[in-house]
Amino acid sequence: MRNPWFWLLVLAGLTACNAEQSTLHVFGAEARAVRQMALLLTIGAAVIVTIMTVLYVRAVRAPEGKLSHDRGMRMVLWMGAIGPTLILTALLIYALPAMRPRATAPGDLVVRVDGEQFWWRVAYDPAGDLSPLLSANEVRIPVGRTVVFELTARDVIHSFWIPGLAGKMDMIPGRTNRLVVQAEKSGRYRGVCAEFCGLSHALMAFDVIAMDATDFDAWLRRSRAASAGAIASRGETLFDAHGCGGCHAIRGTSHDARIGPDLSRFGERRTMGAGIMPPTSANIASFIRAPQDAKPGARMPAFPQISAADAQAIAQYLKGLK
Repeated sequence: MRNPWFWLLVLAGLTACNAEQSTLHVFGAEARAVRQMALLLTIGAAVIVTIMTVLYVRAVRAPEGKLSHDRGMRMVLWMGAIGPTLILTALLIYALPAMRPRATAPGDLVVRVDGEQFWWRVAYDPAGDLSPLLSANEVRIPVGRTVVFELTARDVIHSFWIPGLAGKMDMIPGRTNRLVVQAEKSGRYRGVCAEFCGLSHALMAFDVIAMDATDFDAWLRRSRAASAGAIASRGETLFDAHGCGGCHAIRGTSHDARIGPDLSRFGERRTMGAGIMPPTSANIASFIRAPQDAKPGARMPAFPQISAADAQAIAQYLKGLK
């Protein structure tokens, strides 16, 4: 088939074939319900369009005198008014209950996510008995359990969206919105900001890791108990000397700042810079010296005075934080 329009439609359809970030490749109960609702609404719309097309063709092609005024009015009434109304009413009756948020319980996991320009501040169980476990640009959730995301922003409006898990939710400064979700299968996925928030809006993603509930509990305990270790290194000394601890926190050290992302367990992360590049030593060193080159508009100051060798030493130190 050589019709270019056919291949254009094929290519357009392939844009949705991404298991990492796709509204069609779902791993959450809410996204599955949305996909099912969208499918039924599409079928309903197709049925209505078909009815209207048949009505139009019948009216235009009917031989003269065969279609009387009364018969034509009955066709318009049933096929153009009553039929579509019944279909739309049925879809509305189906959709309204499906729009109710998932019920929560006092023991559900709470994850607070703050949108920043241009990264994500994450805190697990911020109101629990233990101190919250802090992270950045990565969200881990247990499969089969209800999770409550508390979403807000510190600068401008952002939008929290994990396509395969649930719908979008705005993050508004001064207000906390709640998004209740439940993952149905494990895997590594991708979330994004869906609201234009500045120069690097398109460079603001995060990893979503859905884990078996037992593995998640073990990870949570291990992460709470983890520390940076007692082995001193040149990179750690340089990290202190250049004032990096004035913005970044590292669990198990004296650094407890909350201006920039928490760097505890940085070495476990698959990406850096909010999902824009792999955390290689070269990328980390380059980002330290000139973050604006990788992420325009980022609030992290540049450190061109740090030599390439020193930046590499700091990078190696950060890669070892696990």
